[in-house]
Amino acid sequence: MIDIVSKAARSRMMSNIKGKNTAPEILIRCGLHRRGFRYRLHEKKLPGKPDLVFPKYKAVIQVHGCFWHKHDCHLFKWPSTRKRFWKEKICSNARRDTRNFMKLNQLGWRTLIVWECALKGRYRYTEVEVIDRIALWLYSDQSSFEIACSSAGLK
Repeated sequence: MIDIVSKAARSRMMSNIKGKNTAPEILIRCGLHRRGFRYRLHEKKLPGKPDLVFPKYKAVIQVHGCFWHKHDCHLFKWPSTRKRFWKEKICSNARRDTRNFMKLNQLGWRTLIVWECALKGRYRYTEVEVIDRIALWLYSDQSSFEIACSSAGLK
């Protein structure tokens, strides 16, 4: 399939995609802050610069986009153009995520991934449900957890 925009336009569009302070991330931050949770943002001293760091709970949260981090859900679809490039890029992101979570775990940090599909798409949870799940996890002693859409394995 041929791209409907020029290479320059596509490059400009892709460069506008944010890695920090995304809408799902801000939604989670606001919801947790309203409930009294305090956190640090993008701690450079930790592997992967986690989106939210909760020193009091020795916990970190990463808010992952389903496309960029290769989540097996209805929001992820392999691009039909430049297949080799995208496969290398997306698989590299996923490998880096795994390495960073292993390092965080070795340092004694608990890890949570909130997938984009938990907050958007046809199988999403409400904002309150997601914040409730995060709060329960923060109070628990569970070392790692993921929050994804209600049918993450189905496409």
